[in-house]
Amino acid sequence: TGPVSSECLGNLLRITLSAEYFEDKYLSFSVVDRSGVAWELDEAMASQCGYTVTYSNWSNIEFRASVLSCHSHLERDVFTVTIQIKASHTPDMKNAATHLKTASCHYGPWSPRELVCESNYMEVSVRKEVPQTVKDFVQDEPEDWTLAFPEAKAREASMWQIVFHQPEEKKALLVSDAWSAGYGLNTTDSRVLLRIPYTAEQIQLVEDQGITFSAVRSSTFYKQRWMILMVDTAVACPVDGVDYANKTIIWTVPKYIQLLSAGATSFKDVLVEAGVDLHKLSAKEMASRRYVLLNELNAITVKIPIGAEGGYYKTSVSSGQHGTKYTINLFLEHQWEDSKWGLTKYAIIKEIETPFEPVELAITNNSNLSVRLMNVTVGTFLPDVELVNLTIEGVTVAVPEAVQYGCLISEIRYANGSKAYVIQVPFDAPSIKKEYVSMDMRAYTLNVTLVFIIHPTSETFTVPVITVSTVKDAVLPSARGFCEGRNLHLIITRGNVDQNWLPFISDWHLTPEAAQKLNYSLRDNGSHLAISVPFLSSHVSYEDFHASGIKASLHLTLKDGITLANRKDFSISCRFSPSELIQCLPNGTVVITAVKLVGIADLDTRLLVLRDRECKPSLVTEKTATFKFNVNTCGTNRKFNSTTMTYENEVLYFRPGNDTPAYQLKFACSYAIKQTVDVRYESKKNAPPSIKPGFGSLALSLKLFKEKYYSDPYRELEYPVVKYLREALYFEVELLQPEDERLELNLNDCWATNSQSQDSLPQWPILINGCANSEDSYRTVFHEVNYSSRVKFPQHLKRFEVRMFTFVQGTTLLQE
Repeated sequence: TGPVSSECLGNLLRITLSAEYFEDKYLSFSVVDRSGVAWELDEAMASQCGYTVTYSNWSNIEFRASVLSCHSHLERDVFTVTIQIKASHTPDMKNAATHLKTASCHYGPWSPRELVCESNYMEVSVRKEVPQTVKDFVQDEPEDWTLAFPEAKAREASMWQIVFHQPEEKKALLVSDAWSAGYGLNTTDSRVLLRIPYTAEQIQLVEDQGITFSAVRSSTFYKQRWMILMVDTAVACPVDGVDYANKTIIWTVPKYIQLLSAGATSFKDVLVEAGVDLHKLSAKEMASRRYVLLNELNAITVKIPIGAEGGYYKTSVSSGQHGTKYTINLFLEHQWEDSKWGLTKYAIIKEIETPFEPVELAITNNSNLSVRLMNVTVGTFLPDVELVNLTIEGVTVAVPEAVQYGCLISEIRYANGSKAYVIQVPFDAPSIKKEYVSMDMRAYTLNVTLVFIIHPTSETFTVPVITVSTVKDAVLPSARGFCEGRNLHLIITRGNVDQNWLPFISDWHLTPEAAQKLNYSLRDNGSHLAISVPFLSSHVSYEDFHASGIKASLHLTLKDGITLANRKDFSISCRFSPSELIQCLPNGTVVITAVKLVGIADLDTRLLVLRDRECKPSLVTEKTATFKFNVNTCGTNRKFNSTTMTYENEVLYFRPGNDTPAYQLKFACSYAIKQTVDVRYESKKNAPPSIKPGFGSLALSLKLFKEKYYSDPYRELEYPVVKYLREALYFEVELLQPEDERLELNLNDCWATNSQSQDSLPQWPILINGCANSEDSYRTVFHEVNYSSRVKFPQHLKRFEVRMFTFVQGTTLLQE
């Protein structure tokens, strides 16, 4: 009980450290001798001294000590071991907590020869009273005595040595040299022990009945009173012998191994037992677990179904793929009698790990659409797995930091020890990708990569999590259109799916730069996209024309900014007066513009002509052709009536080889007939004009326009107008009444306030005595006013440009 517990298991003591208590801690083990000195263990010392440290079922830590381990105290068949465990949260072991554990175990009776195959060493222990090796065994090695005798004669009684037998040589080592070479040696009043790490130099790999063994053939010499005694301390432990078939582990161990049976003439089985985790199992227990133990003539076979009780699965990784291995710590004890040794006890501790088996992880989308929450469960995982990192939008963050990206991570633990992880992310979190699907549906995508670590191996693996939830919450953009003056207008109200949609007209991407080059207007404030296109432009389609007007259409498509797939189409159609196409100048010059109709796709505007086919257009675009000629040319007809003179012609298009026109646009210019008389006059020097002050009523208007061409004013429903600092405001002041061309409008003082009252404070002068305010960082700019169809009296208008500003007091913003 508690964080450290102990258990006596035959000739081994097992001390178990609780995984829950020692989790995430750095550990060091020391063995405390009878003098109180702590000897810190490393791998070399552990295998030399009879200690083993392993991780068992999901990170529980086991410490095992042999009955004759270094620094253990043996008295009357009771051996006592004291270990010191230090646990720290840091690898430098600072502020480590120290746990001291002393445990005693009884062991007996001893067999004349006992062999133990541990996971990190081999051990042989023999009784000193065992007779010398039989004649047949040593007849070829008389030099063993020659090598041993001089040293034994010269040394004290406590000194002894080992002779290792190898095919090419025999090597004698004194105890001090053997110890320095990593061998473990111990002696009591009745026994001699040799412990050999699997990494020892003298180990040979030998084969017996098709099974490979790690083996050492040695003779150990000791001096007792006046005699030099020699005992056979050969030892062999199976390296392989494990096979897998039909989801079953098959472990085979040969009986009566030749190296261990040399010199014996008769054999008799005394006991064959097997178990798990050093616990022997009865035949009934083995049957309940579907274990099979076969004691055959030449071999012992143990069969364990993969996944059976007693073993456990642990997580593993192969080529980045997550999977599992089944691990079981088997124990086999074989006791036999022979003519040489009498009773031999042979114990093998064999940890068997099955080959890697990939495991597909379940990723379950439990998203709650009503509360707009992405909820994904990943797993299950074995207890040895821990989620440590997430990669979100290319950034790797630790689990506690994921909340900064809107990700809440929680762990679910199940009764069998397994676990799963739950990821919760609001739909509106920045880490969720939103994408329009179709109709009114949007797809919300969670794309994260989870990084896991496996304890205690510290292997890592990743699990990509890509889950999609489709929600009926898409708001598509809408549009309204109108025509005003000579322009077609589209105002698109954005929805929640078109942030990355791009405006296209006839597969031509409408950017602010491109729009400005073609004298189009394009404004986007984030919530609205406003587009204005002149009636006569290359991107306007002309569908038909009658005396009542010309039907012109503007088609706009919003395309996906990544795939360029069409997302939404809008259009506006209006009828414009035919007078927009013709100008009849007083000097008899006619300017006529013909437009290409959508119904005549093959029409080439360059081939349009007048009645006189030699009269060709002076200006051609893809959709228009403009002719400029005198009324007395190009086949123009003339008609008279009492008041007017009318000139008629037509624009024609002939397909090659056909004299019937495929396109015909008739037009006419009418002039009023006036009597011409000669009038005699003479110039008279007039007095210089003078201005007399007077009083009267003037009607004025102040308008704000959207662009510097002053063709598109803001209408009443578009106020209030939102502008950013230093963005241009285009103002126009017009004298409406009286319409007297002799009058000229001049602006004296103009100022801005932060309220609708012209007398409120603070104020900032824009014009002073008709001039720009010299204290302005951005000076007011006047724009020239020219005659046009909208402007009859340019002298009645004043236009100027002001940069957007705000009122501040000190560093405080008063009002935007």
